[in-house]
Amino acid sequence: MRVIVTGANGFIGRAFVEALLAANKHEVVALDTVAPSSTGLNGASWVCADICDPDVISSLVHEPCDALVHLATLPGGAAEKNQELARKVNIDATLNLLEAIRSPDHVPKVIFSSSIAVYGEFAGTVVDDHTPPAPRMIYGAQKLMAENWIAALTRRGEITGLSLRIPGVVARPQAPSGMKSAFMSNVFHAASSKGIFESPVSAAATMWLTSRKCVVENLMHALTLDTDQLPPSLAVTLPGLRVTMQELARGTAQHADCPQDFIRYAPDADLEAAFGNLPEHRLRCAKRIGFCDDGDLDRLVTSAFSTLSRYLEY
Repeated sequence: MRVIVTGANGFIGRAFVEALLAANKHEVVALDTVAPSSTGLNGASWVCADICDPDVISSLVHEPCDALVHLATLPGGAAEKNQELARKVNIDATLNLLEAIRSPDHVPKVIFSSSIAVYGEFAGTVVDDHTPPAPRMIYGAQKLMAENWIAALTRRGEITGLSLRIPGVVARPQAPSGMKSAFMSNVFHAASSKGIFESPVSAAATMWLTSRKCVVENLMHALTLDTDQLPPSLAVTLPGLRVTMQELARGTAQHADCPQDFIRYAPDADLEAAFGNLPEHRLRCAKRIGFCDDGDLDRLVTSAFSTLSRYLEY
């Protein structure tokens, strides 16, 4: 397949492009503002440009693509702070991309990187495949808007789209990311450096977590799905492990062999309501069509720490 990947030099994008290249059966066109330094990604055709530029999008689709994996985004906290830029990246660029590739004659697959932010602040005790989205943050609302348009174009027969609602991914680089959920990754960095971590959520706070490796596996799986395997909603919430901050702190401390008391709690009530109050989930649809989680906390922590050692390769 000729696969276009946006946000290809991001945390998920780099690993996904690697996986596509390793499969050795895809022509990969990778879009990001900056090309990676890793020679392991040289097998892709890199387009280093701004996704908000309509001319850039036109150049991407000068020949038909078989699949678009749309990972580029302006994330949660950054979207709240700069709503104009969020609209340009998360809405305008997405609509322009879809407009450019939609075709009833050559129907491409579209895998859209959505987020559990579409649910807003969870009110129920269990989330299942019928829980309705109710976003409050700009980011979650924009993700849901894109989901709806992708579903509409799919019903019109112009694309074959699937939106993947991704839970918290660990462990991201310790750098400004614009993500209010960055604390989920920062606990790994603190444990690794034997430092003190001040948690903005309480010990009892609950999160849904997944590793980068697991997300990439799920993205690769999404590309293999046939139309008749897609759910009616054309959106799937990917399984994540539900863990408390106390469990996560204990697991990271054991893996990194750092003191168990490396964490201090200074809860922010608003942040915990949005990111540390996730209920149990019963995501039967995702499991039924082959999506997976990390299995258990130990494997999640091991996989997350393995990504830390790879940052310098890029």
